[in-house]
Amino acid sequence: MVGYIRLELLRIIRDGGYVIFGIASPVVMYLVLSNLVPIQGGRQDASILTMVSMAAYGALGGAFNNGSGIAEDRAAGWLRQLRLTPLTPAQVVAGKVVTGALGVVPSIAAVLLTGVLVNHVSLSPGQWLAIVGLLWVGTIPFSLLGLGNGYSLSGQTAAMANIAALLGLSIVGGLWVPTDGFPGWLRAIAEWTPSNSYASLSWNVAFGHAPGPRAVAILCGWLVVFGLYALYGFRRAGRTA
Repeated sequence: MVGYIRLELLRIIRDGGYVIFGIASPVVMYLVLSNLVPIQGGRQDASILTMVSMAAYGALGGAFNNGSGIAEDRAAGWLRQLRLTPLTPAQVVAGKVVTGALGVVPSIAAVLLTGVLVNHVSLSPGQWLAIVGLLWVGTIPFSLLGLGNGYSLSGQTAAMANIAALLGLSIVGGLWVPTDGFPGWLRAIAEWTPSNSYASLSWNVAFGHAPGPRAVAILCGWLVVFGLYALYGFRRAGRTA
């Protein structure tokens, strides 16, 4: 399984979409939004909030990008080859999830470093470690959703579905614009999205609060749903490959 993960990591690194959506785009958006979005508390609070939001957005971009090439693998017969190896369906899905989790590290690091070097964001060492850890581990549900789309849909359709999921969850989840400005009905929807719960864990830590148990529970619930979806998609793709 280690060899499989290593191979998948090399494929991600060579993907231009990963560099654009996972690293460059979040950094540029952070530099723009941190100086434009009005946040109660001043520019420093805006820099911190937007830094976490864009790091989360970049991590989601990397996680979804991990699943976008699955449909092309199916067409090329790669899934059929994997079924001939000792790897079980659960191990293949788990391997792709691990690959996605490792692949989002540069995305998170790029935005956080930009926050420190450009906007001079200052947090305690414990806060930095907690934010990095939460942003990293929290991408697992989204990686599973991207994989599920890749296993279940055709090549172009899967890529479009993952881009739509990335943008939709980022916007409705409050990663681009704080949910405080949303209408009441949209704010209620946002609170149940996995992206809002994912980011809120690190938002709380960044402003000196403990992660909320409600957000943890919601994110874990989506983890189960997306995990079942990815496993179902892999089994179905294997039968039709």
